[in-house]
Amino acid sequence: MENIEIKKATLADIPTIKGFIMELAVYEKLENEVVVTDELLIENIFTNSIAHCVLAFENERPIGFALYFYNYSTFIGRKGLYLEDLYVQPNYRGKGYGKKLLLHLVQTAKNEHCGRMEWSVLKWNQPAIDFYESLGAKAMEEWLVYRLDEKSMQAL
Repeated sequence: MENIEIKKATLADIPTIKGFIMELAVYEKLENEVVVTDELLIENIFTNSIAHCVLAFENERPIGFALYFYNYSTFIGRKGLYLEDLYVQPNYRGKGYGKKLLLHLVQTAKNEHCGRMEWSVLKWNQPAIDFYESLGAKAMEEWLVYRLDEKSMQAL
């Protein structure tokens, strides 16, 4: 790894964060679902601190990001860190940058006294699955993820 640094995102990083979100959406074949705006990112990351974001830099060039938030486990009675997105640009994959981002979040979870860390991965994304399993992460095979989107919630 060359000169890599993980930094907490700042307001000046909004265009970079949004760009990474779009790149990730294209990779996941979900670009038609992206409706995030600069204003929403500012409101939810910087004003209300609902979500948190760190960026990975190589020689001061942004090459990836991780966006996370805290949830809560009733069973263990502690908060957990939920990794919403982890993305490293294709030219930088396989060089340890994703691991460095993930380990940064593991340390964040430890510092925040989180009881666990969780995330979702698309079933077809074998490179990500292999990466996570190489770090000791376990798939929650007995759990299914359910979602009500905004339209479904309005219907209720």
